[in-house]
Amino acid sequence: MMQGYEEFTESQIKVLEHFVTNTNSNIFALRNLPEVIKGALFSRYSRSTLGLRSLLLKEFILSEETAFAAIAGKGSEVDAAEGQITAIQKAQNFYDRILDGYGDDSIGELGGAHLAVENVSMLAAKMIEDSRIGGSPLEKSTRYIYFDQKINGNYLFYHEPVLMTSAYRDLFLSTCNHLFETYSKLVPPLTAIIEQGFPKDPTISKGAYTAALRAKVLDCLRGLLPAGAMTNMGVFGNGRFYESLLQKMNSHNLAEMQEIGKKGVQELSKVIPSFIRRADSTNKHFAALSAFNDAMQGEIKQLAEIHLPKIDKMSGAGVRLVYSDPDAVAKVAGALLFSAGHGGLAELQQYARTLPEEEMFRLLDAASASRDNRRHKSPRALEHAQFTFEILADFGVYRDLQRHRMLTQERQLLTCNYGYYLPTEIVGTEMEKDYHEAMELAKRAYDEIAAELPEEAQYVVPMAYNVRWYFHINLRALQWLCELRSSPQGHPTYRWIAQELARQASEAVPAFERFFKFVDYDGYELGRLGAEIRMEEKKQQRSLT
Repeated sequence: MMQGYEEFTESQIKVLEHFVTNTNSNIFALRNLPEVIKGALFSRYSRSTLGLRSLLLKEFILSEETAFAAIAGKGSEVDAAEGQITAIQKAQNFYDRILDGYGDDSIGELGGAHLAVENVSMLAAKMIEDSRIGGSPLEKSTRYIYFDQKINGNYLFYHEPVLMTSAYRDLFLSTCNHLFETYSKLVPPLTAIIEQGFPKDPTISKGAYTAALRAKVLDCLRGLLPAGAMTNMGVFGNGRFYESLLQKMNSHNLAEMQEIGKKGVQELSKVIPSFIRRADSTNKHFAALSAFNDAMQGEIKQLAEIHLPKIDKMSGAGVRLVYSDPDAVAKVAGALLFSAGHGGLAELQQYARTLPEEEMFRLLDAASASRDNRRHKSPRALEHAQFTFEILADFGVYRDLQRHRMLTQERQLLTCNYGYYLPTEIVGTEMEKDYHEAMELAKRAYDEIAAELPEEAQYVVPMAYNVRWYFHINLRALQWLCELRSSPQGHPTYRWIAQELARQASEAVPAFERFFKFVDYDGYELGRLGAEIRMEEKKQQRSLT
């Protein structure tokens, strides 16, 4: 039977049908294949005259060296699971030889894995999410899940081993416990106050109202949770992402990060071993990378101790535009023209600098006027405009905004040095005193621990305390961030930050205000309510079909 230029027998087609979605079309997907086989198959595919299905048959299915039958066998799931690890190890030299033979790190992007990361601190979750490219993390939400559960009578926070064997052990434990106790104590009264202030509309379903109410309460109180609070994550990533992530975790100063790195290598070696072997602490590549990082960070730290005391510090929470390109409009305009013609980019951007303002605006309007909603992506020409913002806001908000991948960002260590966020909903109530007392207790504990152990002291810092970070971002990514994060269902603080980013960018470059047309500047009380109503309606529609 002919498949384009490929010809398969009926028996071969029967075999292939288990591993590909279509044996006739030139477009098809792979299935029922472990990542190690898919990655090696695509690697080999790039330098073969064979079609992928022919290559799969000839060099994988029919090759004894690949241990294909044992790795991708069609026996029972139990049998397959038991034999797969052994088979992968047996065939390891084959897969490593293919991947090494191509000498391109991008080969590591051809296979991936799902990794569950449970009972790690929120601090560790942020370290994992720092590795943004090639990975897709999803973290347990603080707005849908109550964090006051106990297991065996204990609140769930990471018992940092250095602190637990230090003179600060009791201080650390008592402070974290007090933060959780205050969080748990304030949930019922705050729920009652918000419910009284925003009673349920009879036309709104109970489910939607309850979910929006819970989100509002937990958004207000999440600032009491210490950075050591336990969370769960699901991560999907390609091999290159995991290699970089695990190298970083394994060479980190904190014991928790090292433990995650070690266990990550151990577990991913069972499914994508060829892609993450350089992240193993015994690998020569890891040793060289670790030595480089140690030397670099040591030098920078020494220089920082000399120079930082001479620098004035940003005071007060907020957003500050640090940089915007004065030539950004012409760069964007020239890039818009580039895709529609044959002129050189430099010449087009120089030409744009000579355009009258009216003509320039017509060109920018052409790229923005027809957008009907925020999901209509603007052209890549907007990426030629760059902005740098410095932000000082609470760690809870940072956790939300940090997840944006298409930008350069960096944060400083968590501290209790820059004040904390106080939810307006508890101002003037009896709860305000409890909130302030918990924050001040945490600051005293942090100050004492940080004097000797500044990195470990981060675990006791409540999420309400401000952290400093920066975004270096292009206009296209900024547009997406601001329009998404200003939407009604967002947390009020990060909504304000998104609004402020758009406002400051538009003030710096007024011609770009047209690109922020779906930034929502309105204020909302039960911001999640609209989204919850839509979710309830979808549930009801599904139940009727």
